[in-house]
Amino acid sequence: MSNGTKGLWHDDPWHFRRKSRRDFLFVGMVGGLGLTLGDYFQKKALADQKNFESKEGAAKSVIHIFLPGGVAHQETFDPKPYAPVEYRGDMNSIETKVSGLRFNELLPRCASIADRLCICNSMTHGEAAHERGTHNMFTGYRPSPALQYPSLGSVVSHEFGPKNNLPPYVAIPGVANEYAGSGYLSSAYGPFSLGADPADGNFTVKDLNLPGGVDESRFTRRKSLLSAVDEHFAKAEKSDSVQAMGSFYDRAYALISSQAAREAFNINAEPNELRDKYGRNQAGQRMLIARRLVEAGVRFVSLTYGGWDFHDQIRNGMTSQLPAFDQGFATLIEDLESRGLLDSTLVMVSSEFGRTPKINGTAGRDHWPKVFSVVLAGGGIKKGVVYGQSDATASEPEKDPLTVEDLATTIYHQLGIVAEKELMAPGNRPIEIVDGGKIVKELIV
Repeated sequence: MSNGTKGLWHDDPWHFRRKSRRDFLFVGMVGGLGLTLGDYFQKKALADQKNFESKEGAAKSVIHIFLPGGVAHQETFDPKPYAPVEYRGDMNSIETKVSGLRFNELLPRCASIADRLCICNSMTHGEAAHERGTHNMFTGYRPSPALQYPSLGSVVSHEFGPKNNLPPYVAIPGVANEYAGSGYLSSAYGPFSLGADPADGNFTVKDLNLPGGVDESRFTRRKSLLSAVDEHFAKAEKSDSVQAMGSFYDRAYALISSQAAREAFNINAEPNELRDKYGRNQAGQRMLIARRLVEAGVRFVSLTYGGWDFHDQIRNGMTSQLPAFDQGFATLIEDLESRGLLDSTLVMVSSEFGRTPKINGTAGRDHWPKVFSVVLAGGGIKKGVVYGQSDATASEPEKDPLTVEDLATTIYHQLGIVAEKELMAPGNRPIEIVDGGKIVKELIV
């Protein structure tokens, strides 16, 4: 409340006291603007809502599995078995545990857990270029030449910070694209990158152990010396890079000094039978370590797998990559559920767009953002349902189109983040976390 209005009420706007001449001037000013006091309070409440503090919601963490390149919805979660062959392609579909829902023939494990999934077959946006579509799906915003928007993971990092000495936002196996970063937020909210693939036989996360010849006492002395240097430069230079580096060092020291935090990255601690069940491949082992991380306290995991830009020979491409995804993803959902983590972990499978309705001249499909599929599970999302529908040839949404803004707003809502909240961009410019999205209540339990 501005100083000019404090005289009218205390902390409680309904706690009136004796009116002063200034009070009546204020009331007259409000009336002169065409506002009643009721209007004023309503507008103020709406303004305040944009700055609510984030509080943990049904979902305590997110695993975002991104399939880069534009995975075909027709060859995954939205096959069209009754369409002409030039639209449906030459792959078959199979029944799932949900009546009337069919998946691609290479997704038998996913079909067996479809009753735990929410299939969104009406995802839509207007960006047919890889970079722009990826920006959409990672930030909830259309790209802008004037501003780099933060990724969902960086917003979660900004709003909640670290837990159990672990980075709040981790990228597996690394930062896959420039839109997975912190955007206009401080680089301190960027993702921690594994820097190696957990599918590798000698997998270790870089920089988690003390260098050779450095014991705990020497480690502590170095930390004290670095703190003194940081303090000197922080006073001389107020730039984001200096402050962010200090934050990174603080988190790195916490990570290195905590055995429990380091253990979260130790995939070798998993039983061999479970590692085999996930699959000894990139998809399976990346999903397994993602589960270890959310179980230990990481709030947002961004995981990429494969390359799905099949302009040519889409059957061959799907055959080479989809079975490993099917095995790993189904095991991830079952594993989270068996540990009591599925209800608090929101899992999302997405891509930057889908593929063209018609098979092209080289037996592939081209870019198509008008309609595609996203899969959700856990974190307070409904189970065993299909949201939205594409038309008979998977060309456009026929029912309940799902926009990028609505999807992002719903995910934030499940985490306890108000998507209308304003964050500060350079120049003290307030920017809403998501602009214009709504919570899709039909997706939520």
